[in-house]
Amino acid sequence: MTKQDLIEKLAKELNLSKNQAGECLNMILDEISKSLKKGQNVVLTGFGTFSVTKRKSRIGINPRTGERMQISATKTPKFKAGKSLKDSVKKG
Repeated sequence: MTKQDLIEKLAKELNLSKNQAGECLNMILDEISKSLKKGQNVVLTGFGTFSVTKRKSRIGINPRTGERMQISATKTPKFKAGKSLKDSVKKG
């Protein structure tokens, strides 16, 4: 499923125009992004939790040259599926 597929589904189910559904979806995704930028977790009960993890700096190898290089520390988004989502996927 793509973002466009999700917008079309929202529009159909909620009797909205595709523009309105797209705005709603974009607003939700923007709010999740803003919360993660602030370092806050986003918990959607039954679906899952979005969080930010910190990766330590490490030594990597350039695949072209074989040269060792320092990879700096970074933050990365993480998603952990909730129990309801896991159960629904298992049942298929």
